[in-house]
Amino acid sequence: MIEIEEQARAFCAERCDSAVMERLEQFIPMLAAENQQQNLVSKPSLEMVWTRHIADSLQLLDHVPRGTPEEAAVWLDLGTGAGFPGLALAIARPDLSMMLVESRKRRVEWLERVCTEFGLSKCRVIGSRLESVETCEVGVITARAFAPLGKLLELSARFSTRSTTWLLPKGRKGAIELSEQPAAIRAMFHVEQSATDPSAGILVGKGRPALT
Repeated sequence: MIEIEEQARAFCAERCDSAVMERLEQFIPMLAAENQQQNLVSKPSLEMVWTRHIADSLQLLDHVPRGTPEEAAVWLDLGTGAGFPGLALAIARPDLSMMLVESRKRRVEWLERVCTEFGLSKCRVIGSRLESVETCEVGVITARAFAPLGKLLELSARFSTRSTTWLLPKGRKGAIELSEQPAAIRAMFHVEQSATDPSAGILVGKGRPALT
């Protein structure tokens, strides 16, 4: 379990080469500067930025093995906001095809600036509500603090296939939200312990939700 910033940075370094770590080091002051212009993240969280935002995002990579069809397909991040987890994943793995969905104009502009700054040519920012995004099949769906699980699945099921992987950091409420879902949804997901918060979990799922 990650407890201090040095551990979080080392966690990321185990998953990234030196060039990626350099980009992440450059990204952090960009985030802090933009946070003074618009409220991207809480100010206290910037003091633990490697733990709260970078490692918290990059840990999702551990749940999609390299070389799998899901990894090679499009990754869809719902409600990217300040850039977590989707933008952090795109910086760490610029080879991945990422779609970042964010409806707030100023945040869209921020995401686009970072993508341009780091030359993230395979990362596409979609400035729209998810309901208006054209349906397409994706390999991985991620979301952090987007919506309660039932609503999230209702809005995004149309992008999934039987092989889609779902990676949903859900904090302390993840297991509770899952327990409130129909049996078919409960069977589709399981809870993994977060590496960055002893009280938080990640809902990991596979397939296309059977919604009634």
